[in-house]
Amino acid sequence: MKIESSKTGCIGDPAGVAAKRRSRRKRLLLIVALAVLAPVTFVTVFLFTEGVTDNDQRVPLRPGMTNDASGLEAAKLRRIHRCEGSFDEAVRNLRGLLRDSARAAVAVSIGGARHSMGGHSIAPGGVQIDMLPFRAMQLDASRQVLTVQAGARWIDVIRYLDPFGYSPKVMQSNSDFTVGGSVSVNCHGWQPGCPPIAHTVRSLRLMNAAGEVVRCSRQENAELFALVLGGYGLFGVILDVDLLVVENAAYSMRIDVLSKTDFLAAFPPSAEALQDVGLLFGRLCISPGSRFEDAILGQLMRTDRSPQLLSELEAPAMGGVRRTVFRASVGSDFGKRLRWTMEKAAMQMVNGQPFTRNQLLSESSEVYGNRKAEWSDILHEYFLPKAELSGFLAELRAAVKRHGVDLLNVTVRDVRADETSFLRYARTDLVALVLLFSMARNLEADRVMAGFTESVIDSALAHGGCYYLPYRLHGTVAQFAEAYPMAREFFEAKRRYDPEELFVNRFYLRYRRK
Repeated sequence: MKIESSKTGCIGDPAGVAAKRRSRRKRLLLIVALAVLAPVTFVTVFLFTEGVTDNDQRVPLRPGMTNDASGLEAAKLRRIHRCEGSFDEAVRNLRGLLRDSARAAVAVSIGGARHSMGGHSIAPGGVQIDMLPFRAMQLDASRQVLTVQAGARWIDVIRYLDPFGYSPKVMQSNSDFTVGGSVSVNCHGWQPGCPPIAHTVRSLRLMNAAGEVVRCSRQENAELFALVLGGYGLFGVILDVDLLVVENAAYSMRIDVLSKTDFLAAFPPSAEALQDVGLLFGRLCISPGSRFEDAILGQLMRTDRSPQLLSELEAPAMGGVRRTVFRASVGSDFGKRLRWTMEKAAMQMVNGQPFTRNQLLSESSEVYGNRKAEWSDILHEYFLPKAELSGFLAELRAAVKRHGVDLLNVTVRDVRADETSFLRYARTDLVALVLLFSMARNLEADRVMAGFTESVIDSALAHGGCYYLPYRLHGTVAQFAEAYPMAREFFEAKRRYDPEELFVNRFYLRYRRK
């Protein structure tokens, strides 16, 4: 029987079959396109929404008020004194201020960039000395020593040193902190094989509670020298510091994405391997479900190239995109997974790329910092023996989940034993874990963070570690005493050098012992 064809197509009609096949292919292509484009569209909308809502909502301080980087330490002051003018003029005015404050029994605190997070620069109801205007500096290239006033920010130091071919030996990973503040908290950075900044301080000048200008070094007023380095402004006003500097250098970025096991085995590299490494960092995955299970190891390898001047280098690429991706991870599990995926890809893109030391050290914390009035970015830092890292991380992961805190970042650094300062956190070679959290700026969120912090400090202490003091004062008095067994002697020395307790801050009020 012969089957007739028709224009509409039916069984046995070649044209109809072909039409149906084309239709199925179109549907399939549409489905594939949607499958591909839908996630891209979602990610684009997700990041776009973060970008357009990421406006600066921070409220300026009212006159007579102060706060710190936590946004949780607002306090009314009697007066803010700006340390400015020539050295002799500034010293004369400071001496008068201290004399008048002592007579009136008014406490004095010292502030710069105020990047601490527990009121370390604040004496409520007292006088705060603003060191920011006091920022002159002079390089002695023959000794590779920079004399720099305490109010200078690291970006000022880097821009001054760069034309001379030099760079800070040790500083934090961001450049908006002050030299005086960095010395007062005895900061460390991502310079491998180095103790904290105290070991780079040759000497300093301090105005004590009596208004005397005292030079301190390892040879002169040695006890006071050790107390002031990491002394949180409790022994006087640091006026200027003699710091060791190193040559600026050209580096090549080396990036490895590793499993947790391989990363913990590789960090820090051996002493022999570190000879070729100028800067070193690690970053742990914080994505829920795979938290801490893989990591990025970044090594800035020394090269034979001459470093370009900062003025000749372009601004870091994709700064706005990097910020948007980072801030989109706040409060979002999807954002955290997306960020880790994009970070790994971005790091591979800069693998082998050239950088200079000063270029890398110049970045401000504002690149990623919180701008919301009702939220705060809060730092923690813990120091662990290398052999204890795996066990500590397992307990940290459980604590993050148990307390429901919003962990945004974990950076890993190499810290060597500190033989200079008195209130030491690095009494042996340690690995530092720098943790960043987002939290609501209210008492309930701070209470939750306090409970979390106490549990993590207990874990660090159980693993033979320590914790860093410039952040929220959530560690108990007992935990502080265990982590810093020399604290009793530290506070006894404080009252010996400052018997009227003129220099006071919230850190001192929290932990001092009578």
